[in-house]
Amino acid sequence: MNETIDRNALLRSDVKKLGNILGEILVHHGGIELFNEVEAIREMAKKLRQEYDANIYQQLKEKIRQLKPPMRQNVIRAFSIYFHLINIAEQNHRIRRKKQYKLKEQKAQPFSIERAVTKVKEYKMPNEALQNVINDLSIELIITAHPTEATKRTVLEIQKRISTILQDLNSPAVTDLEKENLLENLYNEVTTLWQTDELRHRKPRVLDEVRNGLYYFDQTLFDVIPAVHEELELQLENQIDNFDWKVPNFLHFGSWIGGDRDGNPNVTPEITWQTLLMQRELVIKKYDDSINELMKRFSQSTARIEVSESLLKSIAEEEPVYLNEEEKWPITSEVYRRKFAIILKRLHEVGKSDLGYKNSQELIDDLHLILDSAEKHQPREKAFKSLRTLIRQVKLFGFHLVTLDIRNHSGEHEFAVKEILKAVNITQNYSELNEEEKIKILAEALNNPRPLLLFEEDYSKQTRDILKVFHLIRRAHKEFGKRSIEVYLISMTQSASDLLEVLLLAKEAGVYRLYADGTVQSDINVAPLLETIDDLIAGPKIMKTLFEMDVYRNHLKERSNHQEIMLGYSDGSKDGGTLTANWKLFKAQQEIHNMAKDFDIHLKFFHGRGGSLGRGGGSLNTSILSQPVETLGDGVKITEQGEVLSSRYLISDIAFRNLEQAASALLEACVRVSSESQVDYYRDREWELAMEEISKHSLKKYQSLVFGDPDFLTYFNQATPLNEIGALNIGSRPMSRKNSQRFEDLRAIPWVFAWTQSRHMLPAWYAAGTGLETFINQEPKHLEMLQTMYQKWPFFRSTINNLQMALMKADMATAKQYLLLVHSSDIAERIYSNIYDEYQRTKKALLQISRNEELLDHAPNIKESVHRRNPYVDPLNFLQVYLIQKLRETDQPSEDLVTEVLLTINGVAAGLVNTG
Repeated sequence: MNETIDRNALLRSDVKKLGNILGEILVHHGGIELFNEVEAIREMAKKLRQEYDANIYQQLKEKIRQLKPPMRQNVIRAFSIYFHLINIAEQNHRIRRKKQYKLKEQKAQPFSIERAVTKVKEYKMPNEALQNVINDLSIELIITAHPTEATKRTVLEIQKRISTILQDLNSPAVTDLEKENLLENLYNEVTTLWQTDELRHRKPRVLDEVRNGLYYFDQTLFDVIPAVHEELELQLENQIDNFDWKVPNFLHFGSWIGGDRDGNPNVTPEITWQTLLMQRELVIKKYDDSINELMKRFSQSTARIEVSESLLKSIAEEEPVYLNEEEKWPITSEVYRRKFAIILKRLHEVGKSDLGYKNSQELIDDLHLILDSAEKHQPREKAFKSLRTLIRQVKLFGFHLVTLDIRNHSGEHEFAVKEILKAVNITQNYSELNEEEKIKILAEALNNPRPLLLFEEDYSKQTRDILKVFHLIRRAHKEFGKRSIEVYLISMTQSASDLLEVLLLAKEAGVYRLYADGTVQSDINVAPLLETIDDLIAGPKIMKTLFEMDVYRNHLKERSNHQEIMLGYSDGSKDGGTLTANWKLFKAQQEIHNMAKDFDIHLKFFHGRGGSLGRGGGSLNTSILSQPVETLGDGVKITEQGEVLSSRYLISDIAFRNLEQAASALLEACVRVSSESQVDYYRDREWELAMEEISKHSLKKYQSLVFGDPDFLTYFNQATPLNEIGALNIGSRPMSRKNSQRFEDLRAIPWVFAWTQSRHMLPAWYAAGTGLETFINQEPKHLEMLQTMYQKWPFFRSTINNLQMALMKADMATAKQYLLLVHSSDIAERIYSNIYDEYQRTKKALLQISRNEELLDHAPNIKESVHRRNPYVDPLNFLQVYLIQKLRETDQPSEDLVTEVLLTINGVAAGLVNTG
């Protein structure tokens, strides 16, 4: 523990420094009265955390009730901004710790690429075999807009500048004068943060969300992604010599922003097209910047060096075609600059005229001409890293920047197919057919080269809109390349026909083609999204049905026998509780993987994880390691939800650390699988039976409350700020599907967000305790078995650790405050008692299994972070309850009151580092 305290001393120093600056700003802008109010509330909350005192508790509540505008809003903002500053300090400390491992401790950091290569060496795998494993590595991270970052981009930019200043202050080489200037800049930035409006005044439009997503590629990811590849190459060369290591581009990013149509009427084909244009515009700007920088460096003259004949020939042929006299580089002997001038001209004309590059491979070929020539007068291993990096970037990002996934609801496709089939008299009501009849009709249509479509006006607007999407995909492939859109995801997949319907619609648009000679061309992956518990159980049967169909197998052959399957963590958890959902997800992967192996089909599982624990959240490396290891060989794909983008990708060093953790985890897992003839350390049948038993009892407990208690939804709606969250303007998508009030139609994001705000954190842990305790009590040996599972099974360890984190962030005493919002005290007390008892039951079981004395003893840094925040989150929760009471009692609440409620929501989200 002492070592941990020493390690965190600099972090506490940064927190204190930022807190003192904030204190000065409070005095300057709000007077000593504001400072005193904040300090008094903070001290009372801190004492209550140390030891509960009923008198102090009443004093705190009275102090909050006595606050009046504008003082009240300033107090809320003071606590909220303090959390932003803590978040920055903690990120800065992560960067500092990474450097300390290198400089002071002189050892590889856990989950670093350096450490992974060291551990890989222990397997003594032949170099050729290791190269083959590396060739097959694949990580895709897909950014999404929901839930959108609760923090405005303007505020994020201020936070980034504060972080940069803190890093500069860490430098031992900083002079006294430089330090004084940095501290002045730090004060000014925190002042700007205080003076900036943190709330959005309107809901973001889809293109706003696209810009927010592109911001991270512009600021960090364009440079960080190639750096991760280069680090792996460097570590392999340094640690395993006598081999020419090649690291392919195994780490890719994609996006849903602008392509996710499910439940969002604002994502139209026109918006998707605009998204693709914006992505291309940014990536060309990044290439332009890099090439202009290279032009400054490549000043070599043919009077001093010899260049390749092929380069000279290309310049002689291309200069008259692409450049007029004013555009040509004026110094003839500076041939590299002459070539770069041609490259820049062709780059600027992409998508505008025939002078532009037709595809990114043409740009790569031109850059290789320069690199190959440069190697004639420079040792190969020393040759121009910046040019090699640019070539890797063009291979990674092409002219499309990121692959855009298209997602839509299965019901939309069924409606369109029903209309199309009825119009050509194939069947009068396709929707009423049973599954076997649907498959027969769809297979016959797919096996017939003739199109089914009539004139566009013969269909409803709903069907025309769906058809436009598929025509857009074909058009995008021609304009931006086939990498621009590769996957079509089907939400709420419940049967094999759901995938065949999409394939049929793709056929009608020419994205999928059957020629008269029987050959097939398929330019899109069709991926089911298995979301509910029932869908996960049905998943293996759905896919087996498809794999046994010739028409679907012909499609897969064109996709290199690769099938992508998305697993939804949010709706499964909402449907059956987090413990049951995670187990059913694990089992579905195993069963589908084993079945697909019989058909020689390679599966890539797409994990639809949210940022919060209630939606499958957690670090990338633990997410990867908790999967069935045999499924990782064909690659892994994971969503990066909007709420985690700033914490993971706003700052370059943090972005690198997150990505290297993911890369190192996947590399080590894949090497382990390849090295061992049988990966069976978690295949103990008893363990699987144990999880089945635990899951069964957990599911029963969860559903008895969520679906079995008639008053549960009343409690949820009233004891959380669910309705108020809708006014926060954090996303372009509606909170419910079909604008319905039914629980089934409520999206998982506001479901989790509301419980998080009220500190129940119910979706992240509820019912796990009943499942674990019931199993432990069945037989004396069961506890020991679970303790062994925790030690040896990554899936189970990750599950237990995430439950510990959830309980640590939950707070039953604070949650009890929200009972004041429930109209019926009987309902409030009864349901709260149920939740409280389950909390205590879960905590006891987790401590027994992990052998911890307190929650998160195994993760002292995270534990200290939660403890550091709690006394400052509590006042915001108290204020939130009081203000929501006032808001709900008023028919026409003032704008100030609404703003204050929203500020508390923002503040609690920042304090817990979670929205939905």
